Amino acid sequence: MRILGIDPGFGRVGFGIIEQASGNDWKAVAFGCIETSPKNKFVDRLLEVRNELVALIKKYRPARVAVEELFFFKNVKTAIEVGQARGVILLTAVESGLPVDEFTPLQVKQSMTGYGRAEKGQMQKIVATILGLKEKIKSDDAADALAVALTAAQCLWMSRLLEQKK
Repeated sequence: MRILGIDPGFGRVGFGIIEQASGNDWKAVAFGCIETSPKNKFVDRLLEVRNELVALIKKYRPARVAVEELFFFKNVKTAIEVGQARGVILLTAVESGLPVDEFTPLQVKQSMTGYGRAEKGQMQKIVATILGLKEKIKSDDAADALAVALTAAQCLWMSRLLEQKK
């Protein structure tokens, strides 16, 4: 099973693909960022995000997609634009026939560290440790996307455990 985690944006979209190794152990398959140029029109940037996401889905064939929800933005214009990009991301996943899980940053941090106010550095270290990565994840966006994917994996594992107990 593979899960594609997404940290939404329009200038930079973090992605992380994890694969179930055994039991509840997961490994990173790929991670990075989809980056769009600020020189392009906003709608062209949205199209680029969609096209890159379609290519990732075709290449890695995830079973589901997990997307981080918007939490808080100081700049309203940026929040609206990220919200629009997030809509494109959700639509692309649904059009690809994939189930979508959504998590707030607080849920992701609690899932990874047990503490909803964990720092970025803590999150990166824990994600790298869980996935057995030897080197630091350079991009915050990619690390966040991997954390979102791991949160979806943990929720899936818990729901399967509950189903078995019924």
